[in-house]
Amino acid sequence: MAEGDDLFPGFEPLWIEGPAGRWFGRAGGPETAPPLLLLHGFPQCHAMWHRLAPRLAETHRVIVLDLKGYGWSAAPASEHGANAYAKRRLGAEIVAVMERLGHVRFALAGHDRGARVSYRLALDEPGRIERLAILDIVPTEVQWTRIEAKPGANPHWPFLSRPAPEPEDAIRRDPDAYFEGLLRGWTAAGDLAVFDPRALTLYRQAWNVPERIHAMCEDYRAGGADGPDRAADRDDLAAGRTLPMPVLVLASEAYLNRDRPEPALTVWQRTFAPNAQGVQIASGHFMTEEAPEPTLQALRSFLAA
Repeated sequence: MAEGDDLFPGFEPLWIEGPAGRWFGRAGGPETAPPLLLLHGFPQCHAMWHRLAPRLAETHRVIVLDLKGYGWSAAPASEHGANAYAKRRLGAEIVAVMERLGHVRFALAGHDRGARVSYRLALDEPGRIERLAILDIVPTEVQWTRIEAKPGANPHWPFLSRPAPEPEDAIRRDPDAYFEGLLRGWTAAGDLAVFDPRALTLYRQAWNVPERIHAMCEDYRAGGADGPDRAADRDDLAAGRTLPMPVLVLASEAYLNRDRPEPALTVWQRTFAPNAQGVQIASGHFMTEEAPEPTLQALRSFLAA
């Protein structure tokens, strides 16, 4: 048994050749069932879905992927984020990966950075996405507007998007201390108790690799204040583009919606998803691990509608 297999009973490991190297993932559920792709967030990997994926696989063909630069997927060299980690490019690469698995259209759920790839993919290629679930983010343009209005908010955004190698060098001095500090700070309880030790092992393995630290920073540089992700948002907002498919917004009570004058659902309804429905989850940022039952219930209801 390979490391992490026991987190996904009944799933098969996948190595998929993509346009920019190999992607790692797992697939489970009936091959004839509707396909559902799950994308993880920062600073994690596909293992963050382990409490939901096997149960979602009762009704769907579930694919969980490691994003490029994370987990066990390829971490190609890049500069300034735009070369390899712009969400538009990642979305196009994921479409190619899903086609190689035989799925032209699919439902999509993404958390954190995976949610940023997800909504960009859905805006760029809406015909690919049956349903879209966005977990615990607001659009990149709104995120930067908030940071600029309140300097010091979400300090990891401006830090990780600083020019190389400043953040990489700082993190490499003690990756576990840096990333575990973020995990603790974003949970409702302020500790690591909600994380399965087996999942934590996989997170630590990845974030201790220098190439993956660089890839994570490049991910944030692509989403930086002057990066291509924000520019793509601005272009689409100016053009009035919206998401035509059904959209579910899940927002954490103790992280994303905490002390916010405008709830996440309202943000999405006034920007890219005017018809979105929403559920607030009583958890910190890592709702799939902190509050798996209400998160699963919300996703199941949405996917079955």
